[in-house]
Amino acid sequence: MPKPYSYDLRSKAIAAVKSGKKKIEISRYFNISRNTLDLWLKQEKITGNYQAKKPGQKGNNAKIQDREKLRLFIEENHDKTQKEMAKLWGENVTQQNISSACKKLGITRKKKLMVIKKETKNKDINFRKI
Repeated sequence: MPKPYSYDLRSKAIAAVKSGKKKIEISRYFNISRNTLDLWLKQEKITGNYQAKKPGQKGNNAKIQDREKLRLFIEENHDKTQKEMAKLWGENVTQQNISSACKKLGITRKKKLMVIKKETKNKDINFRKI
């Protein structure tokens, strides 16, 4: 994510607008876009402040909050699919909610691990004498 413009630059640009200079001259002098200057002025008009906005929380909150309860639920219902678990859990939970919660807990979707043995076959090569 790009770094926002400094508060000092913002205050100088807005002070220049308030002193009566043209916006296009200010944007060229400070090397900012005209739209950026307009957004700062709009933000100051609405909120009274033109500081950079602080980043907020990204994404949605998880529907399943109690992870320990989910872990016990999965241990009891380990033979069921995620879709079936979602129906049993209730609370308007979907298969994707169960899947993402399992991923956060480190639980795989596999029912059982399969061990694959690698067998090597000895090939007897018979040479014929001519």
